[in-house]
Amino acid sequence: MEGSDEVTALQAPKESLMGRRLYVGNLAWTVTDQDLQEAFAEAGQVASSQVIMDRATNRSRGFGFVEMATDEAADTAIKKLNGRDIKGRPIRVNEAQARGTGGGTGRGVGSGRER
Repeated sequence: MEGSDEVTALQAPKESLMGRRLYVGNLAWTVTDQDLQEAFAEAGQVASSQVIMDRATNRSRGFGFVEMATDEAADTAIKKLNGRDIKGRPIRVNEAQARGTGGGTGRGVGSGRER
């Protein structure tokens, strides 16, 4: 059993070095990747930032993701930036959830085809 304890102990630091991906919601249409980078830099090193764009209109979908370099920076970002006003809107910041396996087909509730 000692071997399994060693593996767990060795993996834990690696996870904390990877940082965390944060969901950023309620973004103004004019917010850019660079705006997110600059805003989140005050909480720590930003590994990446991306505003999600609509393929059809090439406009922001009003949310994005920021990956912080460390868990500590991610925690600080959530505490400092959740509710902060950026370009006239209070943003929502929380830890991103893994994508579901389903995918929208454009059919079903809310598609406008119900009568």
